Amino acid sequence: MTEKLLALIIAAVAGMLMAFQGSLNAALSKVIGLLETTFFVHLVGLGTVGIVLFSLSTKISTAQLIRSPWYTYLGGVLGVLIIYGVARSIPKVGVAPATTAIILGQVITASLIDHLGLLGMERLPFTWFRVAGTLLLAGGAWLLLKK
Repeated sequence: MTEKLLALIIAAVAGMLMAFQGSLNAALSKVIGLLETTFFVHLVGLGTVGIVLFSLSTKISTAQLIRSPWYTYLGGVLGVLIIYGVARSIPKVGVAPATTAIILGQVITASLIDHLGLLGMERLPFTWFRVAGTLLLAGGAWLLLKK
């Protein structure tokens, strides 16, 4: 199996897990509230990664933490906004339409990041194939919202 194929399989599994996660978060938010769900999801995640990190005896130094640009730590803030947004949108429109909108937002943003080579990513310019794929995805999102 090639490295790229394995990466795509891992990404597809992550996407599958995101659909379950969004559904679980939406269900929890109906019981305890949106902000509370966001907090507890991150608390459980912190505990999980803490156990894995310390079980593997991974070593990280203060020098490594300082060397990374400040903005690379904003992923945690974005995670909070993502969990909140997903838990808020899924009960209103359903898992498939919300997930499609999420993926559409990801693809548009990812295409801009790739095209501009932002955040240290390799520059991958827009092509007509990428534009067509994004438009087809947007059309699919629209169709999923139709009744």
